[in-house]
Amino acid sequence: MALDKIDRQILALLQDDGRMTNVDLAERVGLTAPPCLRRVRSLEQAGVIRGYHAVCDPALLGFPITVFAMVSLRSQAEHDLALFERHVAGIPEVRECHMLNGEIDFILKIVAPDLETFQRILTTHLTAAPNVASVKSSLTIRTAKMAPGVPIDDAA
Repeated sequence: MALDKIDRQILALLQDDGRMTNVDLAERVGLTAPPCLRRVRSLEQAGVIRGYHAVCDPALLGFPITVFAMVSLRSQAEHDLALFERHVAGIPEVRECHMLNGEIDFILKIVAPDLETFQRILTTHLTAAPNVASVKSSLTIRTAKMAPGVPIDDAA
């Protein structure tokens, strides 16, 4: 899908504020509401906009611990990679799972209410998982930047 300047403006604005009304969005990009809504729907149908969500404060919801776990597998055969991905998809505390190139096969973002719970997740769900060779973890001290989405240049 070819994106023009207005599409990119729409994406940048919605990425910053997904709750923006269509009327406000249309005004900001210089359109009337109906064509703006058509563009948004088109971006959604094309999969450029994959969804909308609220950014919640994990600590206020009882998950003050964030850990990044680097997982190495014994085998990198596609079947084994897919098996591991399905395994971590079933662990609610694993919020992100990215396959990497290099020494580490996957990096996981894990949230937990306390260190004891994280340790239980580590020992019962990760290190004990089939094909896992090693898990190295790092506890987050603070988050200096968390920008969802991607940088969008509005020049077409």
